[in-house]
Amino acid sequence: MKEVVIYTDGACSGNPGPGGYGAVLMAGEHHKEISGGEKETTNQRMELLAVIAALKLLKYPCSVKLHSDSAYLINCFKSRWYVNWEKNGWINSQKQPVANRDLWEELLRLYRIHQIQFIKVKGHSGDRWNERCDELARAAVPK
Repeated sequence: MKEVVIYTDGACSGNPGPGGYGAVLMAGEHHKEISGGEKETTNQRMELLAVIAALKLLKYPCSVKLHSDSAYLINCFKSRWYVNWEKNGWINSQKQPVANRDLWEELLRLYRIHQIQFIKVKGHSGDRWNERCDELARAAVPK
């Protein structure tokens, strides 16, 4: 499998409010930056959209090292929250509907195509690519 390194980040001005996301994809000599935004969203939605947008660019199954500062994203996969969400009809442990179900379902579809290793990055700690994703996300927030 081709190896791809992906960094992602989301940003929101107000929560909810206008938001943006950014991602950097690297594979061998190739380097691609992407970003996007929405007028009314949340930071969590932007964190998820960054990953979805990046994974959608992969043309075939890949081995992915995905770096994110989102505990929401990382904990879902490391603790396998999604297993119970699906088993319980998208009801969380507090007996409430899972927030952002639409994005989680799309992300799980993509997750099952690739071999993804989720790597937690400390936000705003000087990590070059995390900082770049933050710049891309903030720049993509609709004015």
